[in-house]
Amino acid sequence: MDNIKTYQHINAANAKLSFGISRMEAIYTQRKGKPDAPHRHNYYTALLIKQAQGKHFIDFESYPLSDLQVYFITPGQVHQLIEEQVSIGYSMVFSVEFLIQNNIPLSFIDDLNLFNNYNQNPPLDLNIQQFDKLAYYCNEMIACQDSTHKYKTAATGALLKLFLITCNQICTLPTDNPQQLEASNSILKKFKQLVESNYLTWHSTSDYARALNITPDHLNRTIKSLIGKTAKNYIQARITIAAKRLLYFSDLSSKEIAYQLGFSEPANFSAFFKKNTGLSPSQFKKS
Repeated sequence: MDNIKTYQHINAANAKLSFGISRMEAIYTQRKGKPDAPHRHNYYTALLIKQAQGKHFIDFESYPLSDLQVYFITPGQVHQLIEEQVSIGYSMVFSVEFLIQNNIPLSFIDDLNLFNNYNQNPPLDLNIQQFDKLAYYCNEMIACQDSTHKYKTAATGALLKLFLITCNQICTLPTDNPQQLEASNSILKKFKQLVESNYLTWHSTSDYARALNITPDHLNRTIKSLIGKTAKNYIQARITIAAKRLLYFSDLSSKEIAYQLGFSEPANFSAFFKKNTGLSPSQFKKS
Protein backbone atom coordinates (compact mmCIF):
# COMPACT_ATOMS: atom_id res chain seq x y z
CA MET A 1 0.00 0.00 0.00
CA ASP A 2 1.34 3.44 -1.00
CA ASN A 3 1.24 5.71 2.05
CA ILE A 4 2.99 8.75 0.60
CA LYS A 5 1.06 11.95 1.24
CA THR A 6 0.15 13.28 -2.21
CA TYR A 7 -1.22 16.70 -3.09
CA GLN A 8 -3.53 16.27 -6.07
CA HIS A 9 -4.57 19.90 -6.53
CA ILE A 10 -2.63 23.15 -6.52
CA ASN A 11 -5.32 24.79 -4.40
CA ALA A 12 -7.37 22.60 -2.07
CA ALA A 13 -10.19 25.16 -2.04
CA ASN A 14 -10.35 25.45 -5.84
CA ALA A 15 -9.49 22.32 -7.84
CA LYS A 16 -9.75 24.26 -11.11
CA LEU A 17 -6.65 26.37 -10.42
CA SER A 18 -3.62 25.21 -12.39
CA PHE A 19 -1.04 27.78 -11.21
CA GLY A 20 -0.12 29.31 -7.89
CA ILE A 21 2.64 31.46 -6.46
CA SER A 22 3.22 32.43 -2.84
CA ARG A 23 5.88 34.09 -0.74
CA MET A 24 7.78 31.53 1.32
CA GLU A 25 7.53 33.69 4.43
CA ALA A 26 3.72 33.60 4.17
CA ILE A 27 3.78 29.78 3.92
CA TYR A 28 6.10 29.61 6.94
CA THR A 29 3.72 31.79 8.97
CA GLN A 30 0.69 29.80 7.85
CA ARG A 31 2.33 26.54 8.95
CA LYS A 32 3.66 28.18 12.16
CA GLY A 33 7.16 27.10 11.20
CA LYS A 34 6.28 23.40 11.29
CA PRO A 35 7.50 21.30 8.34
CA ASP A 36 5.05 19.30 6.31
CA ALA A 37 5.42 15.52 6.29
CA PRO A 38 7.40 14.06 3.36
CA HIS A 39 5.03 14.37 0.41
CA ARG A 40 4.74 14.64 -3.34
CA HIS A 41 2.71 16.73 -5.78
CA ASN A 42 0.93 15.93 -9.02
CA TYR A 43 2.32 19.17 -10.42
CA TYR A 44 5.64 21.00 -10.93
CA THR A 45 7.21 23.10 -8.17
CA ALA A 46 9.94 25.73 -8.27
CA LEU A 47 11.38 27.45 -5.19
CA LEU A 48 13.29 30.72 -5.61
CA ILE A 49 15.11 31.37 -2.34
CA LYS A 50 16.64 34.66 -1.28
CA GLN A 51 17.42 33.73 2.30
CA ALA A 52 17.05 30.41 4.15
CA GLN A 53 18.60 28.02 6.64
CA GLY A 54 17.75 24.36 7.02
CA LYS A 55 17.53 21.29 4.81
CA HIS A 56 15.60 20.24 1.74
CA PHE A 57 15.09 16.50 1.29
CA ILE A 58 14.31 15.38 -2.28
CA ASP A 59 13.89 11.65 -2.86
CA PHE A 60 15.88 10.85 0.31
CA GLU A 61 18.82 13.11 -0.62
CA SER A 62 19.53 16.05 1.70
CA TYR A 63 20.50 19.49 0.38
CA PRO A 64 21.38 22.44 2.65
CA LEU A 65 18.98 25.36 2.36
CA SER A 66 20.99 28.48 1.71
CA ASP A 67 20.75 31.95 0.22
CA LEU A 68 20.25 32.59 -3.50
CA GLN A 69 19.05 29.19 -4.72
CA VAL A 70 16.43 27.73 -7.06
CA TYR A 71 14.99 24.23 -6.57
CA PHE A 72 13.00 22.33 -9.19
CA ILE A 73 10.71 19.46 -8.10
CA THR A 74 9.04 17.18 -10.64
CA PRO A 75 5.56 15.65 -10.23
CA GLY A 76 5.92 12.45 -8.23
CA GLN A 77 9.16 13.32 -6.44
CA VAL A 78 9.00 13.01 -2.66
CA HIS A 79 10.33 16.04 -0.82
CA GLN A 80 10.31 17.81 2.54
CA LEU A 81 11.45 21.31 3.48
CA ILE A 82 12.81 21.73 7.02
CA GLU A 83 13.42 25.40 7.84
CA GLU A 84 15.46 26.51 10.87
CA GLN A 85 14.01 30.01 10.55
CA VAL A 86 11.60 31.84 8.29
CA SER A 87 12.67 31.58 4.64
CA ILE A 88 12.42 34.53 2.27
CA GLY A 89 11.62 33.78 -1.35
CA TYR A 90 8.92 32.45 -3.66
CA SER A 91 7.19 29.11 -4.17
CA MET A 92 5.43 28.53 -7.47
CA VAL A 93 3.44 25.51 -8.59
CA PHE A 94 1.99 24.74 -12.00
CA SER A 95 0.30 21.77 -13.63
CA VAL A 96 0.42 20.17 -17.04
CA GLU A 97 -3.01 21.74 -17.65
CA PHE A 98 -1.52 25.19 -17.12
CA LEU A 99 1.14 24.48 -19.72
CA ILE A 100 -1.50 23.31 -22.20
CA GLN A 101 -3.67 26.38 -21.55
CA ASN A 102 -0.72 28.60 -22.41
CA ASN A 103 0.43 26.65 -25.47
CA ILE A 104 3.63 25.55 -23.70
CA PRO A 105 4.43 22.03 -24.92
CA LEU A 106 5.70 19.42 -22.47
CA SER A 107 8.72 19.09 -24.75
CA PHE A 108 9.69 22.60 -23.62
CA ILE A 109 9.97 21.40 -20.02
CA ASP A 110 11.95 18.34 -21.11
CA ASP A 111 14.32 20.39 -23.26
CA LEU A 112 15.15 22.72 -20.36
CA ASN A 113 16.57 19.80 -18.37
CA LEU A 114 15.75 21.55 -15.08
CA PHE A 115 13.38 18.88 -13.80
CA ASN A 116 13.50 15.12 -13.26
CA ASN A 117 17.11 14.09 -12.66
CA TYR A 118 16.65 11.16 -10.30
CA ASN A 119 18.98 11.09 -7.32
CA GLN A 120 20.52 14.35 -8.54
CA ASN A 121 18.46 17.41 -7.60
CA PRO A 122 20.92 19.99 -6.28
CA PRO A 123 19.73 23.60 -6.30
CA LEU A 124 20.77 26.08 -8.94
CA ASP A 125 23.04 28.63 -7.25
CA LEU A 126 22.59 32.30 -8.20
CA ASN A 127 24.36 35.60 -7.86
CA ILE A 128 22.39 38.62 -6.65
CA GLN A 129 21.84 39.99 -10.18
CA GLN A 130 20.42 36.66 -11.35
CA PHE A 131 18.20 36.44 -8.27
CA ASP A 132 16.88 39.97 -8.79
CA LYS A 133 15.93 39.17 -12.38
CA LEU A 134 14.07 36.01 -11.38
CA ALA A 135 12.44 37.78 -8.41
CA TYR A 136 11.14 40.43 -10.82
CA TYR A 137 9.31 37.72 -12.81
CA CYS A 138 7.91 36.29 -9.56
CA ASN A 139 6.62 39.65 -8.37
CA GLU A 140 4.97 40.21 -11.76
CA MET A 141 3.34 36.76 -11.52
CA ILE A 142 2.01 37.63 -8.06
CA ALA A 143 0.59 40.87 -9.44
CA CYS A 144 -1.08 38.92 -12.27
CA GLN A 145 -2.47 36.35 -9.84
CA ASP A 146 -4.06 39.09 -7.72
CA SER A 147 -5.49 41.04 -10.65
CA THR A 148 -8.79 40.77 -12.49
CA HIS A 149 -7.21 41.43 -15.89
CA LYS A 150 -8.74 39.51 -18.77
CA TYR A 151 -5.39 38.15 -19.95
CA LYS A 152 -3.78 37.51 -16.57
CA THR A 153 -3.41 33.75 -17.23
CA ALA A 154 -1.66 34.35 -20.55
CA ALA A 155 0.61 36.96 -18.93
CA THR A 156 1.45 34.56 -16.10
CA GLY A 157 2.27 31.82 -18.62
CA ALA A 158 4.63 34.16 -20.48
CA LEU A 159 6.34 35.19 -17.25
CA LEU A 160 6.72 31.57 -16.14
CA LYS A 161 8.30 30.71 -19.46
CA LEU A 162 10.76 33.63 -19.10
CA PHE A 163 11.56 32.49 -15.55
CA LEU A 164 12.37 28.94 -16.69
CA ILE A 165 14.33 30.06 -19.77
CA THR A 166 16.43 32.37 -17.59
CA CYS A 167 17.16 29.53 -15.15
CA ASN A 168 18.15 27.30 -18.05
CA GLN A 169 20.53 29.95 -19.42
CA ILE A 170 22.17 30.27 -16.01
CA CYS A 171 22.92 26.55 -15.74
CA THR A 172 23.77 25.84 -19.40
CA LEU A 173 27.39 26.08 -20.54
CA PRO A 174 28.09 27.60 -23.99
CA THR A 175 29.05 25.17 -26.73
CA ASP A 176 31.07 25.46 -29.92
CA ASN A 177 28.79 23.00 -31.70
CA PRO A 178 25.08 23.89 -31.33
CA GLN A 179 23.97 21.14 -33.74
CA GLN A 180 25.75 18.46 -31.72
CA LEU A 181 24.20 19.84 -28.50
CA GLU A 182 20.73 19.75 -30.07
CA ALA A 183 21.20 16.12 -31.14
CA SER A 184 22.47 15.17 -27.67
CA ASN A 185 19.53 16.90 -25.98
CA SER A 186 17.15 14.99 -28.25
CA ILE A 187 18.73 11.68 -27.16
CA LEU A 188 18.54 12.71 -23.49
CA LYS A 189 14.86 13.65 -23.80
CA LYS A 190 13.92 10.36 -25.50
CA PHE A 191 16.07 8.38 -23.07
CA LYS A 192 14.36 9.92 -20.01
CA GLN A 193 10.94 9.18 -21.48
CA LEU A 194 11.94 5.57 -22.13
CA VAL A 195 13.30 5.15 -18.61
CA GLU A 196 10.11 6.49 -17.05
CA SER A 197 8.00 4.11 -19.12
CA ASN A 198 10.18 1.00 -18.87
CA TYR A 199 12.37 1.06 -15.74
CA LEU A 200 10.32 -1.76 -14.20
CA THR A 201 11.35 -4.16 -16.96
CA TRP A 202 14.40 -2.66 -18.73
CA HIS A 203 17.36 -2.58 -16.36
CA SER A 204 20.32 -2.46 -18.76
CA THR A 205 21.73 0.35 -20.90
CA SER A 206 21.61 -1.89 -23.97
CA ASP A 207 17.79 -2.08 -23.75
CA TYR A 208 17.53 1.70 -24.11
CA ALA A 209 20.33 2.01 -26.66
CA ARG A 210 18.55 -0.57 -28.84
CA ALA A 211 15.30 1.42 -28.67
CA LEU A 212 17.19 4.59 -29.63
CA ASN A 213 19.14 2.87 -32.44
CA ILE A 214 22.52 3.84 -30.99
CA THR A 215 25.30 1.92 -29.24
CA PRO A 216 25.41 1.65 -25.43
CA ASP A 217 28.76 3.48 -25.39
CA HIS A 218 27.33 6.38 -27.41
CA LEU A 219 24.31 6.56 -25.08
CA ASN A 220 26.51 6.57 -21.96
CA ARG A 221 28.84 9.27 -23.32
CA THR A 222 25.94 11.46 -24.45
CA ILE A 223 24.04 11.28 -21.17
CA LYS A 224 27.19 11.85 -19.11
CA SER A 225 28.13 14.93 -21.13
CA LEU A 226 24.75 16.51 -20.33
CA ILE A 227 23.90 15.49 -16.76
CA GLY A 228 27.24 14.34 -15.35
CA LYS A 229 26.39 10.66 -14.98
CA THR A 230 26.09 7.75 -17.39
CA ALA A 231 22.89 6.23 -18.72
CA LYS A 232 23.55 3.22 -16.49
CA ASN A 233 23.81 5.49 -13.44
CA TYR A 234 20.55 7.22 -14.37
CA ILE A 235 18.67 3.92 -14.84
CA GLN A 236 19.97 2.58 -11.53
CA ALA A 237 19.07 5.84 -9.76
CA ARG A 238 15.50 5.64 -11.08
CA ILE A 239 15.10 2.04 -9.86
CA THR A 240 16.71 2.91 -6.52
CA ILE A 241 14.36 5.84 -5.93
CA ALA A 242 11.36 3.63 -6.68
CA ALA A 243 12.70 1.03 -4.25
CA LYS A 244 13.29 3.60 -1.50
CA ARG A 245 9.76 4.98 -1.87
CA LEU A 246 8.24 1.51 -1.65
CA LEU A 247 10.41 0.48 1.30
CA TYR A 248 9.74 3.67 3.24
CA PHE A 249 6.12 4.44 2.41
CA SER A 250 4.52 1.04 1.76
CA ASP A 251 4.00 -2.13 3.77
CA LEU A 252 5.25 -4.41 0.99
CA SER A 253 7.94 -6.94 1.85
CA SER A 254 11.37 -6.77 0.21
CA LYS A 255 10.45 -9.87 -1.78
CA GLU A 256 7.26 -8.23 -3.11
CA ILE A 257 9.16 -5.05 -3.97
CA ALA A 258 11.83 -7.05 -5.79
CA TYR A 259 9.28 -8.65 -8.10
CA GLN A 260 7.41 -5.35 -8.57
CA LEU A 261 10.64 -3.70 -9.73
CA GLY A 262 11.39 -6.42 -12.24
CA PHE A 263 14.03 -8.47 -10.41
CA SER A 264 13.86 -12.21 -11.06
CA GLU A 265 15.11 -13.05 -7.57
CA PRO A 266 14.84 -11.14 -4.25
CA ALA A 267 18.55 -11.77 -3.67
CA ASN A 268 19.37 -9.86 -6.88
CA PHE A 269 17.30 -6.91 -5.65
CA SER A 270 19.01 -6.94 -2.25
CA ALA A 271 22.47 -6.98 -3.87
CA PHE A 272 21.47 -4.16 -6.27
CA PHE A 273 20.03 -2.02 -3.47
CA LYS A 274 23.04 -2.46 -1.18
CA LYS A 275 25.47 -1.68 -4.00
CA ASN A 276 23.64 1.58 -4.77
CA THR A 277 22.84 2.75 -1.24
CA GLY A 278 25.33 1.03 1.08
CA LEU A 279 22.42 -0.49 3.04
CA SER A 280 20.37 -3.64 2.71
CA PRO A 281 16.63 -3.10 2.11
CA SER A 282 15.85 -4.07 5.72
CA GLN A 283 18.53 -1.70 7.09
CA PHE A 284 17.14 1.17 4.98
CA LYS A 285 13.60 0.52 6.19
CA LYS A 286 14.73 0.55 9.82
CA SER A 287 16.76 3.74 9.34
